[in-house]
Amino acid sequence: MFRGRGGAMGFSAKGARVLVTGASSGIGAGLAERLAAEGATVGICARREDRLAEVLERCRAHAPGSQMWTCDLADLGAVDRLAADVVETFGGIDLLVNNAGMPKRKHVTALDPATVDRVMHLNYTSPIRLTLALLPQMLERGSGRIVNVSSVAATLSSPGEAAYDASKAALAVFSEAMAIDLWDLGIRVLTVYPGVVDTELFTIPDNDPLPPGIDAITVDDLVDGVMTGLADDLLEVYVPAWFKDVVKHKANDTDGFIQGSVAYVRDNWTKTKAEEAQAPGTDDGPAGGRRSRPSKKGA
Repeated sequence: MFRGRGGAMGFSAKGARVLVTGASSGIGAGLAERLAAEGATVGICARREDRLAEVLERCRAHAPGSQMWTCDLADLGAVDRLAADVVETFGGIDLLVNNAGMPKRKHVTALDPATVDRVMHLNYTSPIRLTLALLPQMLERGSGRIVNVSSVAATLSSPGEAAYDASKAALAVFSEAMAIDLWDLGIRVLTVYPGVVDTELFTIPDNDPLPPGIDAITVDDLVDGVMTGLADDLLEVYVPAWFKDVVKHKANDTDGFIQGSVAYVRDNWTKTKAEEAQAPGTDDGPAGGRRSRPSKKGA
């Protein structure tokens, strides 16, 4: 199941026991189905039982032993129960994919502390809680894989997504530090930095709309990137790969990056206000909750 560098080993899905969170649609569903197709027994969890059951049916077409758990990962007690149940059912987990999360596209002036706490809780605290609950059985075996789905927004801050960016940055930093801590213990950690992915995540209510001109990647693109990262035993994967060059450019020209981002915000804010002015009956102020702010990246 494992082979490769540094005593750790590139990952093969065949025969692996996998848990994927946030698997009722989008990235999580795509990863679960690909892993099942490549021979893994897959455990999937999410809140929406009906959607989760559909994904499970597709997984079981390849891996009959796959299972599902309906679970709200915002409930930390439920996270602990999920971990215990999964280990009891599968006898352990070889690969954990922390994919569940929530978007929050709100200009920083429209945020309140409770909202920021909620985003941080689900996007950072919950996956870390699940990881720490499943880590002991990996340590006992001396092998395991953990994939944390962060966002390119963790390294390239997205206008209008301060709360989301911070939560994904926290996850990414914890993920990298964990990779170092676990390196000599046979456990590998992969951090994934997607750009905007074409999923229903960006239609969730109480979020400002994405500005026009955003080129989203497909779920298949992202799944390909994750599978490559696992097979090649990588520390991190950017999807699309060219985002990594943008991060380097930001480091080399911080002023230019900020100026470009501000210009982008101003341009799209002007366009948004013009569109709102042409749409009768819309409230464009804070009282109506309609603020459209740009968001170039995120997952």
